[in-house]
Amino acid sequence: MEYIELSELQRQLSEGVSDLFPEKLWVLAEVASVQTRSNGHCYLDLCQSDGSGVVAKVKAVIWRSRYPQIREYYREVTGADIMSGQELLARVQVNYNELYGLSLVIDEIEPRLTLGQAEIEKQRTIGKLVSEGLMDKQKELSVSAIPYNLAVISAPDAAGYGDFCRHLSQNEYGFVFNVCLFEATMQGETAPASVIDALERIESAEIAYDAVLIMRGGGSSLDLSCFNDYDMCFSIANCRIPVYTAIGHDRDYHVADMVSYRFVKTPTALADEFISCYMAEDERISDYGMRLRMAFNSKIAALNSQLDVLHARIHSADPRNVLSRGYALVTDAEGKVLKSAKAVRKDDNIRILFEDGQLEAKVK
Repeated sequence: MEYIELSELQRQLSEGVSDLFPEKLWVLAEVASVQTRSNGHCYLDLCQSDGSGVVAKVKAVIWRSRYPQIREYYREVTGADIMSGQELLARVQVNYNELYGLSLVIDEIEPRLTLGQAEIEKQRTIGKLVSEGLMDKQKELSVSAIPYNLAVISAPDAAGYGDFCRHLSQNEYGFVFNVCLFEATMQGETAPASVIDALERIESAEIAYDAVLIMRGGGSSLDLSCFNDYDMCFSIANCRIPVYTAIGHDRDYHVADMVSYRFVKTPTALADEFISCYMAEDERISDYGMRLRMAFNSKIAALNSQLDVLHARIHSADPRNVLSRGYALVTDAEGKVLKSAKAVRKDDNIRILFEDGQLEAKVK
């Protein structure tokens, strides 16, 4: 029986691989896992998947002599570190070792491909939501003039969430809000499902929330690419409560922002949004108060004017004013005003009233 020793088989495989791939080549794969060791080497598991699952997998390494340069360049272009779930275009030397088997030694990575794939996925999500008529569905909702109950979706220890709470609670006007946190993962592969779960808990809560606030205080483009996820954006668009987003900084604009009721750039700006609602309502109430005071003062002025007219009429009709102009008032003995000489007979007693006194007389 013919046989070959294992070491010889491995040696021949190593030589065969070297002959088959003598030069470095570019390989497109997905990062299944990545780990940086204390010795400075970076070890990765690369894979390829189709609709049914993983169809290929291989180990790869970036030696410490090249890893710092590759890492810095990747960060400069993408704003993030190499992490699982990313699609990677890497230049590799195919290596086969008798003890460790097949591996790829990476000496270069093209990070622009990673960003390009993320943008492709973003545009695909937008196209699907547009075709389903969901891009503007949130815009049809209305928000209470005084949004008091606010449901926040955020990581509990996120700096952005802390900034939001401080800015909202320490507002100079003393406005009070009821803020409830619904914890969620805000980056990575698990973020979409976590945010969707939070939205479902908010909609089924006993409290009728006035608004949902999804916030994160920034991050790299790849960190925030989860906010372009179709399932998450679908849930935001179909939420029955107005959804506000504050994700990232000025350079970031995600599909979640597009489908939300309203988006702002930072959690602090989002706090200002709700403080402004209260300020507008406070101003409206103050305006009503001013208008009521003006109407009341106008009514009082009109009544005073009417009183002045009435007083003038009474004053002009006062007999004492007539007497002061040289006239006299004649009455009978009982004080009844005599308006005609025919109203008296001879020997009747009469009174004649002047401004400064009266006379008693008898008719002759």
